[in-house]
Amino acid sequence: MSDINIGKLRNNCFRQSKVAGEFMLQLRVPGAVIDAKWLELVSYICNTWGNGSFHLGMRQTLNVPGIKAENIPAVNEYIRPYLDAIERDMCDVKMDTSNGYPFIGPRNIMACIGGIHCIKGNVNTQEMAHKIEKLVYPNPYHIKVSIAGCPNDCAKGHFQDFGIIGCTKPIYDIDRCIGCGACVDKCKGAATRVLSLNDKGKVDKDPCCCVGCGECVIACPAGAWRRPDKDFYKIVIGGRTGKQYPRMGKMFANWLTEDSVLAIMSNWPKFSEWVLGGKPVYLHGGHLIDRAGYQKFKDFMLDGVTLNPEAYIAETINWAETEYRSNIHVKPLDQHETVK
Repeated sequence: MSDINIGKLRNNCFRQSKVAGEFMLQLRVPGAVIDAKWLELVSYICNTWGNGSFHLGMRQTLNVPGIKAENIPAVNEYIRPYLDAIERDMCDVKMDTSNGYPFIGPRNIMACIGGIHCIKGNVNTQEMAHKIEKLVYPNPYHIKVSIAGCPNDCAKGHFQDFGIIGCTKPIYDIDRCIGCGACVDKCKGAATRVLSLNDKGKVDKDPCCCVGCGECVIACPAGAWRRPDKDFYKIVIGGRTGKQYPRMGKMFANWLTEDSVLAIMSNWPKFSEWVLGGKPVYLHGGHLIDRAGYQKFKDFMLDGVTLNPEAYIAETINWAETEYRSNIHVKPLDQHETVK
């Protein structure tokens, strides 16, 4: 078998297999919604060059295992219409699609079904994913992004480098309110308990802790609560899984408009390049923030950004991590031994 450049193929979005000389193709699906016709393309690759199986990737990629290294050029040629349709046409990404994917660093942008289907969705998560894809791809620097349509965060944005969460600032029409208390009960059971009925049979709201979920809008039978025309977003940063120091992300910004979110995200490649000295090694975004310090990260990400008037940016962030370290070797118990 000829030598195989594993790193080069990995950058081409082909992951090494335990079987020598075999790889798994990972097709990006920014926003996780595409035309079903592309499933035929995936099926053809699985049965022509793969081993006949298919894996739905943990980051919502379409994965084809069992591709021999010598067949990768043919696969790249075959997927070119998919790359043109998804990356260039749908996301307006400027990239050469003649040799497959140019980089694996920015992982597929995940999203829940969001506002195009879910009753709780405050925003169109697919449109946001397509716009962010254009900002972060292609470039060699690692980043994981997930977009949730509401603070339920089904997209697990709290465990990404950047979790973008759709919020709303519900408008209350006191004249339509019938004082039934349905919104109060819903907020108490499913959200942050910021609503209460006053002695006039109307609703009071403590704005301090509203997470912008919109549950009151869904619960109200009289339409007294409604979503405004303007969408809002929260950005959570620095989350990660993994063997060492997994942690949940913390809020970086809240009540951002789409323009503010996109302006902030466009600064990520510049920040990564600065922290890594122009060497795009594999490191989670949270580690890069740790290296630079939150204040430096904030300076980079807000550079040139005009925030909307409602926007809130965290002054500081404190992660409480647990470190597990031990040099003590623990001898496993023999089946006949007991703990003394």
